[in-house]
Amino acid sequence: MTPQHSFTVQLTPEQQDRLSVLLRTGNYTPLVIPHARIATEGPNCRISLYKSGKCLVQGKGARDWVEFVLEPQVLQEARLGYEEIRQPGMFQPHLGVDESGKGDFFGPLVISAVYVDERLTRLFRDMNVRDSKTITSERRALDMDEAIRRASGGRFAVVTIGPRAYNRLYASMGNVNRILAWGHARAIENVLEKTPDCPRAVADQFGPKRQIEQALMKKGRKIKLEQRPRAESDPAVAAASIVARAAFVRALAQLGKQYEVTIPKGASDAVRQVAVKLVQARGPQILLDAAKCHFRTTDAVLAEAGLSRAALGPEGQAVSKARKEVKA
Repeated sequence: MTPQHSFTVQLTPEQQDRLSVLLRTGNYTPLVIPHARIATEGPNCRISLYKSGKCLVQGKGARDWVEFVLEPQVLQEARLGYEEIRQPGMFQPHLGVDESGKGDFFGPLVISAVYVDERLTRLFRDMNVRDSKTITSERRALDMDEAIRRASGGRFAVVTIGPRAYNRLYASMGNVNRILAWGHARAIENVLEKTPDCPRAVADQFGPKRQIEQALMKKGRKIKLEQRPRAESDPAVAAASIVARAAFVRALAQLGKQYEVTIPKGASDAVRQVAVKLVQARGPQILLDAAKCHFRTTDAVLAEAGLSRAALGPEGQAVSKARKEVKA
């Protein structure tokens, strides 16, 4: 197995201060990394403390630095090697759920669920399965997705809500969290088809837990649902985040191939410019098939093309109405 060379730890304000002093006064080479409060090159590893309080340690020497420097001097507690004592639930049978594409104007919303037991938890840890947001290479995310799918023996599920379906759901539900809850519930149900005795599901906290519980059908009503912040620290949720991201990346590439254009992620000016070109070349209705039309980007794109939301027809106006009702 490939040893783990990347570690992410959320630090308290006091721990952040201790780490800052350590990195400024020790034998470290300063680095400039976007959004980092401080970043340095250490012994065979790179240490980055972000403004969010997240500490990312990467490199061949990362494990030793975490175990012999970060834990005793900053965290002031031992964690590596003690996970079974500190987090016994991590090694017990459960499934994790996560999504990708929520903040992207183009493309689908993808929700994935992945089952783990003790063997898979250890295997995923050895594979360095982690929150997909910490994986900067799309190729790496796709490779890890394939490895996770093979290792899980098919005990995973992917629910892809394409733009047209997403817009219809938003028009009827009027809330992104409700769509997420519906997708999470479907992914959980689909994994339970393969592992009916799975007792527990873990997901990131994005809204009231009852939203997912109410969306679960008969098969999933008995499962215990846990929602918590930074749930990606759980190997099952981390695996689900990678599978969801890989599915989203593939879907976006397919969308670009269909419309013969490179479609960027996110909701930036570059995204808006591509959307304007698509509207000018194929008409405003293209947005219903390619984008999430409750985004403000829709209004900017249509305005630049000299159009209003009326150009999207009844479906587009229904999305707009639902968005206004949520604001009200």
